[in-house]
Amino acid sequence: MKLEDYTFEDAEAILTPALAVYADKVDANIEAALRMMDGDANRWRPHLKTAKMRWVIERLLHYGVRQFKCATTRELAMACESGAPDVLVAFPLTGPHARRVMEIAEEHPGTRVSVLVENAAQAALWRGSDIGIFIDVNPGMDRTGVGQEDASGIIGLAQAAGARFRGIHYYDGHVTAPSMNDRERLAYAGYDRLMDLVAKLTDAGLRAGEVITAGTPAMPCSLSYAGFTSGAFVHRVSPGTIVFNDVNSLAQLPGYGFQAAALVIATVVSHPAPGRVTCDAGHKSVSADAGVPTCVVVGHSDFEPLKPSEEHLPIAVPADDAPAIGELLYLLPKHICPSVNLFDEALLIRDRRVTRIEPVAARGHERALTLV
Repeated sequence: MKLEDYTFEDAEAILTPALAVYADKVDANIEAALRMMDGDANRWRPHLKTAKMRWVIERLLHYGVRQFKCATTRELAMACESGAPDVLVAFPLTGPHARRVMEIAEEHPGTRVSVLVENAAQAALWRGSDIGIFIDVNPGMDRTGVGQEDASGIIGLAQAAGARFRGIHYYDGHVTAPSMNDRERLAYAGYDRLMDLVAKLTDAGLRAGEVITAGTPAMPCSLSYAGFTSGAFVHRVSPGTIVFNDVNSLAQLPGYGFQAAALVIATVVSHPAPGRVTCDAGHKSVSADAGVPTCVVVGHSDFEPLKPSEEHLPIAVPADDAPAIGELLYLLPKHICPSVNLFDEALLIRDRRVTRIEPVAARGHERALTLV
């Protein structure tokens, strides 16, 4: 990454830390993803947890993407308000959350809203509604879902959903082996079991109209698995990170043309010791969930970000190359999705100029419902 590819006019006038989104690089990333899908936008159901911005949904719609995935009711509302035709809430829902999803769906009849279920109680929440049902299958990640060995339980859930049964959600986010050969071997073994499950559903007279797999690391494996293109269903992958990218995703998918499209701009605020500077991008600005270092400093491969505190990010630097107090640093987070969630607004940059301030409309969660 070259620093000159990310600098922009009047950057010294902005308040930092700031989230900068590069419009041309977002478009380039969408185009790179579609090249992986042989130009078929129907194979992508991107997760909106990454961008959380209406502008990004508009760009995806421009490129022909029509199906989306989200995790919160705020993301669902934003997607519906942005004109997304089809949105899956890919998170276990109960009680008030389920009621809120139904409210949003009723307010936006032009959007087909679906949810995940993994047990009979969840399935019962949606009786009498038009909400679509995907069965959440646990691929071995052990985060959510029905065990894929429980074919009878999955068949029972599909039967209970009736005409609202739309398909299978199978998020294999644990398939992250550094070697693509190892990653493919692990992913394919899971997909073989998944195809056996789909076959059992078919034998029971149930049609899985859509099968959803893969976040970022398993995406190439999903797209190359032959069974997904020969089945009597639509297969879609669901990575969202690749719209912006981060340190991890660029390492996981080298050679596909993806670029960093979102950075955190920070200011050097202190020289606390020889060989060390501190900038204003602590873990309230760059998520620390993926460990330390939380980011890389663009254009300075020899700078080493250290453990952050809330507002401060200390960085080890060569003693003869310490940036001056007041100098801007351009940081690429290790994990972009929760980093975006830390900002209310983003600077949208095109042709090296800030062209607009874009609200991060779906950050955080909706407020608690007013008690009557």
